[in-house]
Amino acid sequence: MASPSSTSHDIALEFPGGSCSLTYESLDLQSIISKCGSPEAGALVSFVGTSFCGKRVSRLEYQAYSKLAIKTISGILQHQKAWASSERSPVIYRAVHHRLGEVPVGEASIVVVVSSPHRKEAFVECEWILEEVKKTAQIWKREFYEGEDPETAEWKANA
Repeated sequence: MASPSSTSHDIALEFPGGSCSLTYESLDLQSIISKCGSPEAGALVSFVGTSFCGKRVSRLEYQAYSKLAIKTISGILQHQKAWASSERSPVIYRAVHHRLGEVPVGEASIVVVVSSPHRKEAFVECEWILEEVKKTAQIWKREFYEGEDPETAEWKANA
């Protein structure tokens, strides 16, 4: 799918202990999870955010300032890795993958995965990463509602 904006395009980054991407392609949960697995991981926690049919939403559309957003997401993951290491948290791998463009109802718009020897650390870190990405990454969404003129849909912060 062609990018509607010159600043919103596919981009991915991998680094020791993590990965992140922004893509116009569907998110493949199994592929993302397989990258996060490890023989040392007793827990693999994932969050999959989907567009839903609340308030008659017919679809969502995402745009990003991709070069800056991928740096922001990578910074969140690497900051958390440094913090976790200093706290002796045994998190092994972190991943954030976010859709761009049109996302139909029921499809994943974001996937966050964390692997760790123990579930508590993985759950806590997964939630923290999700909230930080939603607060700080340069990604915007536009909600389209059934029965409403698409021209009235407004861009919103991805919070």
